[in-house]
Parts: sequence; structure tokens; C-alpha cells
Amino acid sequence: MSDRPVDHKSNRWSRRCLAAAAVLTLLLTTGCNEEEPNTTTNGDDAVRLYGTDGNMTSTFGGTFKDNAGLLNGMRGTSPLTPLSEEFKNRLRAVDSSLTNDFLYAAEAYDAVVIAALAAETARSVDPPQIAKYMTAVTVTKDASVAPCLTIQTCLAGIRAGDDIAFRGVSMRRSGLTDGGEPSSASYGSLIFGRSNLVDDDKTEFVAAGDEKTEAKEQPTPPSRSGNGRTTTPLRFGALLPKSGDLKAAGPPIFAGMRLAINEVNAAGGVLGQQVVYVDGDDGTDPKVAAAQVDKHIADGVQVIVGAAASGITKAILPKIIAAQRVLISPSATADALTTEPDGNLFFRTSPRDTLQSTALTDVIMRYGARKVVIVARDDSYGLGLSDKVAEQLKAAGVKELKALKYEVRKEYSVDQFTALATETVDFKPDSVLVIGFEESGNMIKALSARGMKFHD
Repeated sequence: MSDRPVDHKSNRWSRRCLAAAAVLTLLLTTGCNEEEPNTTTNGDDAVRLYGTDGNMTSTFGGTFKDNAGLLNGMRGTSPLTPLSEEFKNRLRAVDSSLTNDFLYAAEAYDAVVIAALAAETARSVDPPQIAKYMTAVTVTKDASVAPCLTIQTCLAGIRAGDDIAFRGVSMRRSGLTDGGEPSSASYGSLIFGRSNLVDDDKTEFVAAGDEKTEAKEQPTPPSRSGNGRTTTPLRFGALLPKSGDLKAAGPPIFAGMRLAINEVNAAGGVLGQQVVYVDGDDGTDPKVAAAQVDKHIADGVQVIVGAAASGITKAILPKIIAAQRVLISPSATADALTTEPDGNLFFRTSPRDTLQSTALTDVIMRYGARKVVIVARDDSYGLGLSDKVAEQLKAAGVKELKALKYEVRKEYSVDQFTALATETVDFKPDSVLVIGFEESGNMIKALSARGMKFHD
């Protein structure tokens, strides 16, 4: 899930950016309480703990206040973009509560900008017409044309009838594919420090994907006759988490969306009208999200930004198709969404999980994994990523592997994970990968309560 929170105890903010080939490669060199603060060790019986974009954040680490140092040494991967301090400050101007957690803010910002540019190109706020140009505004027909890097220059280019290719905050190297998802992205390998915060100084950035998979087919822009104005404003509806398992991830995503809307309006809006932001909550729940989609439709929203989770996104697609609205997610990463019927109305600015599974496998194998347990939440995100990682671990030579899953619930407790923790401990793995959101912390606590020690 873009730029990650940092370890406030680290005095250094420098990050190393590594180049990679078209296909993702990681080039890396390498129940407790306050009275029992360190449950990590380097002993022979210690297990290496791994996570994914759903839990490799300092926000997640904040749920371990009574488990000092428990996450120390936990490694994982995530879609990850280095953000400038200038962009972070713009986000903070929208939401002053943001500190150093900018989870998927860049992807949300780019999602709004792409849709705004598509509407300006289409000379229409009709959703199917907007959808027609969503990919086109990120790919230029003439390779010699320099990409446009700001909202103002991109809008000016469209109004002048120029061929443009938007390069945003997260989409820096290339545009969308014919399927409406990033052809390339940035990934990172992260590690938690002793304070249960991601140690920013140890983060590595790598390139991911293949620029050659950019969209090849582009529609011809409509005639530039007329004044290019509309009496109906473009309305963006948020379908992002204010409640549920992903509630903690919501603030930076909302901030990225609202910042883009503010800056589109500062650049003159779309088709002569200021664009409109309509608030909304996906609840990290299909029923809550469906009700919110209905409300957005009734309110005349043309572009819906969300949902945050892959399973929620998949669940609402039939409503999107029936109502002929544009849906663009900044954080739904499941591979299954690539082939899900969407009426050409669904797009995303986050890379799909195939890239993350390759990254995870690389990290896990670097530490000599031979016996692995994967514990995943039982939904399209968790199981999809679990299956991909398991497949690649086996191909890499892991012969002993156990894949477990846990039920998605409204509420969670450590006790609900005791049976899974017992099964995991009894398997005697050298590595454990936990795939989930904030609730997955209960699994890690249950493992610790069963006596499992983690490598630092």
C-alpha cells in the first residue's frame, strides 16, 4: 500500500534508490508485555517474520503498544514511492493530522488527476466518455513528446490540442496498460525496528514492471469545436475507509484525493467548472461500500475513487457497470481484478500483486527459507497473494510449506488466532509470512503467546 511511515528514532532520512530491469528484481545486500520487552532473538529456534503492504506500516506497529520490540526484524514488501518533502507538506496542508504515514496518498492523487484529464480530453463529464480516455492521457502516441508533469501543464496541453502523457507522483516511469493498471511502479523492501516502527533508513527502493506493456491502442480525441465548457461539474466520490479493518490507512488516501481536487480547481477546473468532492466511506465492508455507491450514484457522482481493498472493489463492480460510472482504485492490488468483468469502467493506480509476490519470494529466499508457513486473511487480497507467493516459493526450492487462512470478521481478538498459532508452531517453520491488515497483528501476538521467538 506508497510512501511508508518512518522510525522517528532514526536520525537519518536518506534512502537508496536502485535500478531494476523490466521484470521486478530486488537488489538487496543482505502475548508479551512491557516487563518482557524483547521477544526477538537470533537463536537457532528463532523464526523469521514477514509481512506485506497491508501490515508493513508504522500505523500497524502502533497496535503493539503493549508488546515492545515484538516486530523488531519483521521484513516485508510493498508498493513504495519516495515522496518529496514538498509533496508531504502539501498533503499536511489538507490534513494537519498526518505526520509521516502517507500510505497510498500518491496513488490517490494520481487517480483523481487521471480522471480529470480524461474528462477534459473527452470534453464531457459523461462517465463512459471519461473512461474512454483514462488510459490515453497517460500514454503519448509520439514517443518524442515529453510527458507533462503537473496538472496545470497537462490541462493546458489538452486545451491546446496537444498529445499528452501524464507522469504523476506514483506513476513516474510509464502510463497505464490496455487493462487500465500501471505498466510500471516502484516497490520497496522494509524492516521494522526495535520501536515497532518501520526503519526508514533501511528501506530499499526498486523499479518494478515493464514500460513496454503501456497501452498500445488509443482513441482519437473528439473534435475541438465549441468552447470546451460544461454546465455540469465533474463530481468525484470517495469510496475509502473511514471505518473497518482499513480505517487506519484512510487519512493519507483521503488527503491525496482531496489535494488533487484542490489543485485541479486551482488550475481552472475541468471544462470550465470547478470539480466537486463528495465524501464517502467504504467501511472495509461490501455492504457498507454498496450503500455508499448507491448514494454516490443518487448524488450524480461520475467518478468514484476506491475501494481501498480488493475484495470490496470486486463486490461493487456490478453496481458500477449497471450505473455506468468510472471506478478507479488507488490501492486494490489483487491480480483477479485484472480479468474481472468491468465494462471498461474500472482502473487502478496501484500495481497488481504479481509484482509483490515476486518481491516477497526474493526477500524470503535471501534468508535461506526451507520450511514456511503462510497465514492469510480469507479474501481475494489475502488468498490471491498467498497462492502466488506459495507458487513462487515452491519454484524457488521450498519443499515444506503450509498455507493457512483466517476468517474475515467484524471484530477480532488474539484468542481467535490461538488454533492457527498452535498449528503454525507445531509445524516448526523457519519462516512465517502473515498477509492481512491491522487485524493480522492478532496472529503475531498469538504466535508470541505460544512461545515463538522472532529473528531481529
